Amino acid sequence: MIASPTSKKGGVKKLIITILLVSLGVHVAAGVIAGIVVVARYFTAPPAEFKAARDIRLPAKKREQKMNMAALDAAAPKPTFSDRMQSTRPTTFSLPDLPNIAMDQPLPLDPSQVISENINALGVGDGMGTGSGSGAAGAGGFGGSGMSFLGVQSTGKRILLLFDVSTSVLNKASAAGIPLEKIQEETLNLIAKLPVTARFGIIQFTQNYKPFNRELLPATDPNRAAATEWVKNEWVTTGTMGASSKVTSNPKGFIGVLELAAQMKPDVLYVISDGSFQWKPTGNIDNIPWNDIKKILAGSLQEGQKCVVNFIAFQPKDDDLKELKRLSSRTSGKTVELKK
Repeated sequence: MIASPTSKKGGVKKLIITILLVSLGVHVAAGVIAGIVVVARYFTAPPAEFKAARDIRLPAKKREQKMNMAALDAAAPKPTFSDRMQSTRPTTFSLPDLPNIAMDQPLPLDPSQVISENINALGVGDGMGTGSGSGAAGAGGFGGSGMSFLGVQSTGKRILLLFDVSTSVLNKASAAGIPLEKIQEETLNLIAKLPVTARFGIIQFTQNYKPFNRELLPATDPNRAAATEWVKNEWVTTGTMGASSKVTSNPKGFIGVLELAAQMKPDVLYVISDGSFQWKPTGNIDNIPWNDIKKILAGSLQEGQKCVVNFIAFQPKDDDLKELKRLSSRTSGKTVELKK
């Protein structure tokens, strides 16, 4: 049986209506679900969030604050006592006047006055390098601008003295009017006036050498007392120094002394000599080349911290004096020639 055209059209309409209804149902269901999700968001707790906010702080003006505090301290008046004891209550007797009392001592001490008085006291001395006031140091002492030894001014806290005590140096020193006793006196004055914050050392040498200690010692009272006794009793006066338990054999001469000095790491070095240095590395006595001395003074002696090298030369030869001045000037030091 063949279906009529009318029945075919009715089936197509039903199919279209069914599709539309299904599509509408799907959209309605999706809308309901979306609404439920949107509404559910208002009832659920939001997730935790961790944020690092920048803390911007302006640095304090330390310099201005310090200046303000200094001005405030300076403006504060010192306590004084000028009024007499008085009473407004009537009494049957009158109180006597208070006696005159010196008020200088009860007042607080001014640190600047104390420091200036101490510096002035240190500046008083006799002999070479004597200064006046707080701007210079006396012989073998310390002042406002540093220390002075045999007239050579310098500054530093790690001081090392190298003394050439060979016969030629002792003879030239005596001829220049500075005998051994004067050198010892200058050394003792310097040791006595070292501040407690300083370190010091002493080495005597000819070909061999004899150190007071192989390290720089702090300037404590026991160390200064020991160094004083060593200078008085252990000083070489014969011009020769044979190897012994206290003397180190040294074929390198002045080079070996400088190598020991470099290990002690001074920042101020005083070398007292006549500017003529010999060694015998091969068994024969020869003059030490100035380039070898220059390598140590400009190399290992300057490692870690700069060392100022000062030469005090007794009647040196002209060529030796030129070399000494070149070496000292490269380290911001001085070379002083002492002669008749």
